[in-house]
Amino acid sequence: MDADAALERDRRPRLLIVEDNPGVRRSMQLLFHGQGFDVRAYGSGEALLADARAEDPACVVADYRMQGLDGIALLDALRARGWNGPAVLVSGFRSPDIVARATAAGYGAVFEKPLRERSLVEAVLRMVSARSQA
Repeated sequence: MDADAALERDRRPRLLIVEDNPGVRRSMQLLFHGQGFDVRAYGSGEALLADARAEDPACVVADYRMQGLDGIALLDALRARGWNGPAVLVSGFRSPDIVARATAAGYGAVFEKPLRERSLVEAVLRMVSARSQA
């Protein structure tokens, strides 16, 4: 990668995606990369937490139900580390209880699978824009 490409990547807001389904993870990665994000994608919450390069993302998009840490426990761990940015939870098992728990944990939105890509992108862009203006 040349210096211009590295500089351009560094200017892009970083988005972290945590999704255990490889196909869904890759689809979201491509979707957000096309929207101008520097995307890092992980197959588990533990993998994200172990990656020293996962510093101060503009937003986190996480699946709810995964092996090990679920999406809510992941956000709790990120908050315990001092990160206070916006986050979006996606779930194939959306219920009023999950929405309430996610909101209490600090998720700004909860989306049900199958995802409506446009709505997901708009929510992330809105949250990232609001954070950058704060």
